Amino acid sequence: MKHDEKWYVTLFSYIVIAIGSVILATGLQYFLAPNTIAPGGVTGFAIVIETLTDVPIYITNLLVNIPLFIFGAKYLGKTRAIRTAYATLIVSIALKYLPIIPLTHDLLLSALFGGVLTGTGLGLVFKFEGTTGGSDIGGAMLNKKFPGLSIANFMLVIDLAVVIFSGLVEKQIETALYSVIALYVSVKVIDTVLEGIGYLKGFYIITDKPDEIADILMKELNRGVTSLKGRGMYSKKDKEVLLCVVPRSQFTRVKDIVKEIDPRAFVMIAEMYEAVGEGFKKT
Repeated sequence: MKHDEKWYVTLFSYIVIAIGSVILATGLQYFLAPNTIAPGGVTGFAIVIETLTDVPIYITNLLVNIPLFIFGAKYLGKTRAIRTAYATLIVSIALKYLPIIPLTHDLLLSALFGGVLTGTGLGLVFKFEGTTGGSDIGGAMLNKKFPGLSIANFMLVIDLAVVIFSGLVEKQIETALYSVIALYVSVKVIDTVLEGIGYLKGFYIITDKPDEIADILMKELNRGVTSLKGRGMYSKKDKEVLLCVVPRSQFTRVKDIVKEIDPRAFVMIAEMYEAVGEGFKKT
């Protein structure tokens, strides 16, 4: 039974990686490539090369990623290396057979929607332990040589270099600026796919009436409350800090309850992307 479940999960992962790879290629072919908007990475570099030489994007994507993969696969680990090779191949196939069709010539719309699609595609690939090669592998290799800088920093440098290159090729600073917009949107969408929209709110409540507030939160909202021990460093008095996580729909009611019971309470509210356990998602 466990073997069947593992096989099913693995198959599902590869299906989602394929879907994400096609979505990534769609954003490139329909929004970014027609307007020479290059949001970093090897695919962004391939867009610029196509503008300069008419070499198709999928060929450049393969020619750059194959040697990167050969030299950098050991930094990814076996599972990620296999899924990276698979995702890179799917992206290249999709780029080959999806025609470049400019759905809009508005550069801002192209940068926004291209960023959303590429970010969604990359997020799905990342979520299931894959990458599309490029700056991910390059960043890992450079980090090995220069451990003082993180992989993320190297990836950012590589992406920005591609963005600047696109502006130089087009001889327009606007192209580079729109590429920055596409890169920013893509990164934010990746985070959303990986972490969720953030429909939960976490409350940290410092109050002199912890029992009364906790009792109402538990009875009226049916939410668990945890008491943490704290100490005010100015007053030197011990304080109780209540921790309570609620969905967005109960956000306003929690604030009202705290205000009604203890108007002097100090409340901190944090965005929560995921909660696992009783009353929330199962493990």
